[in-house]
Amino acid sequence: MANTAIKPSSKHAAFIDYVFSRCEADKGMAARLKRADNPSTEYQSWELLGSFGVALEFKNVRLPYATIAAAIAKSDAKANGALTLGVAIAQCFEEGAQSKQASVRLRRLLACSDTTELCQVLRPLISLIESRVEAPLNFERLLRQLTSFWHDPQKVKATWAQEFYRQLYDEKKQEVQA
Repeated sequence: MANTAIKPSSKHAAFIDYVFSRCEADKGMAARLKRADNPSTEYQSWELLGSFGVALEFKNVRLPYATIAAAIAKSDAKANGALTLGVAIAQCFEEGAQSKQASVRLRRLLACSDTTELCQVLRPLISLIESRVEAPLNFERLLRQLTSFWHDPQKVKATWAQEFYRQLYDEKKQEVQA
């Protein structure tokens, strides 16, 4: 009998699906992955990352996968979501993209100069999003952005800024129409 399951279209999608299924099936692995975004305990995720073909010796490759694996393990989500990072930051605050706190968090994210700093800044930001926003993040998209950050950081930052400021535009447009 042929396997009729839909296969993920990319390594990023396959990784996200795999982490969700592993966390559901193996609570010990989920517990180890929850610590993957901490530099002192990140090595506990290397079993999963290495088995998935992630180059452990390169921070620019390893840290994005570890950060996203930890975020998924800590998340209440059962599957990948559709929420983008810029929109999620705005949704964390009652005033949305008009919130000064939201703007400060976005600016801090946009100030990151390398993958290591970016993953450190994302750790508490993802926790904030998880605690305040019901819709799950699009972890696949975020992983794709993190892994491409060291190639073209300006493109990734511009994407996040556009998502965030588009929320601001939409909010102001609604105010005018009301």
